[in-house]
Amino acid sequence: MQRNQGFVTDSDTEKELQAWKGARENPICEDKLRQQYRNRLNNAQGQHFEREILAGCGMYARHGIAVIDKTPEPFKVTKKNHKTGEFTGRFGKHAQPDFQGTLKGGRSIVFEAKRTIQDRITRNVLTDTQMDVLDEHNRMGGLCGVCICIQDDFFFIPWNVWRDMKEMYGRQYLKAEDIEEYKVRFDGAVHFLQNIEELWR
Repeated sequence: MQRNQGFVTDSDTEKELQAWKGARENPICEDKLRQQYRNRLNNAQGQHFEREILAGCGMYARHGIAVIDKTPEPFKVTKKNHKTGEFTGRFGKHAQPDFQGTLKGGRSIVFEAKRTIQDRITRNVLTDTQMDVLDEHNRMGGLCGVCICIQDDFFFIPWNVWRDMKEMYGRQYLKAEDIEEYKVRFDGAVHFLQNIEELWR
């Protein structure tokens, strides 16, 4: 039987019943569910943090201090329908740091953004590629760093501090109390340039 004027056919009912039975026979993997939940939570929190940094970027642009943009994530088209213009694709590996721009006076700024709900943030939240890119910009004289949020506290860590974390702190992670001198204000926008704003006074 087929669908007719919105009625459900015996064939449709049988398919739904088989799908339900298949779902009942497969055990629920609680670890997988927990990981999916953590991934979604981390993604949502990361997007929220980026919006708070973008609010800071807007504030600095309005005051003529800096023009800083979010680096677009690389996207690869895997299939395209030339007739309709529709396409499917996937995001590639994010090699570039999250934010890049120019400070008043011409100096470039490049930084990564990371957030954690834990009481510490580990050095390896940045990929080797991201660290290499930050190192290259730093060698060329750019202002480089990592803007982080540890729970509800915000910091802008200079690149040399992040890079040399092991030598400076004796470990590969930072806690809020370690980096109090790099703490920045938050009022809906992250004032990530707070500790270097004297450059424009």
